[in-house]
Order: sequence, then C-alpha cells, then structure tokens
Amino acid sequence: MTWRAPEITRTPEPHVGDERTMLEGWLDYHRQTLLLKCAGLTAEQLRTPSVEPSGLTLLGLVRHLAEVEAWWFRENFAGERVDYPYYTPDDPDADHDVSAADAEADFATYHREVALARAATDGRSLDETFTEIGPKRRTFNLRWVYVHLIEEYARHNGHADLIRERIDGRTGE
Repeated sequence: MTWRAPEITRTPEPHVGDERTMLEGWLDYHRQTLLLKCAGLTAEQLRTPSVEPSGLTLLGLVRHLAEVEAWWFRENFAGERVDYPYYTPDDPDADHDVSAADAEADFATYHREVALARAATDGRSLDETFTEIGPKRRTFNLRWVYVHLIEEYARHNGHADLIRERIDGRTGE
C-alpha cells in the first residue's frame, strides 16, 4: 500500500486567551496548517517542486520546519545539543533536498521535533532570555521565538498553498 500524508483536523486558532495561550494556539494552528496542506498526498507528490527554477517542495518544508523547531526551541532556548537529521556543515540546506527522502520517516521526525519543542518550553517563562548560538550572539526571549515561528510558518504556509494548488488544484484552508 502506498503511504500518504495523514489527514488532519485542524484546531481553530484561539480568539480569546492569555498571552501564552494565544502564542501556543497560533503556533499550533500554523503547524497544523502545514500538515493540512500535505494531507492525503503520496510521497512522490510531496516531493513535487513548485515551479522552476524553485525546487521548493511540501516535503522540504516539513523537513525545514522540523529543524527550525529544533534550532530555536531546543538548541538555542533550552541549550540542548541537537543532532539534526538533515543539516550538515557541508550541506546546510539538505533539508530541502528530498530526492532520496523517506516521507513517512520525515513526518515522524517533524512530529517528534514538535513534541520535543513543547517539552523544552513547558513551564518556562515567556520572559526567559537566551543568547543565540553563532556569530551574532543576539539575546532573545522565549516570547520572541514563538512570534518568530508563527511568522515563519505563516510565510511557508503561503508557499505550501501554492505548491498544493499546483499538485492537485486544492486551495484554501
């Protein structure tokens, strides 16, 4: 049987709540939107690029956002040492190379990274600060990470919308 990206029921975005509820709710809404754009597609369809010259694919976005979750929540904020599944110093954009990717395994990696990101922030204050890894050494707080990831998902979900429409004509949601 051919593997297909699982169907998903997206939880509506929050309309009322405290700051943490709103940030977590909107981030989850965008995480689920990405999965909704992939739902029902085969591994081959998930590897279908948008339009030339771009090689952007839905599977590449899933892989990229798994590493974004790990980078910001776990490695930077929580100070964990992360073994990235795709990134290497020789090929920092390997998350977008889906030519030999295993879509089912990549979706499992994505779900695992989201769960680990949730665990890394559980009970932590939005005001808690950290210094970014790398040469810039900027200081951020957890609140910034949530806002940044909401922005990043929203931008990539726009890409996902166009890619999905090209694959099978499905739009919206």
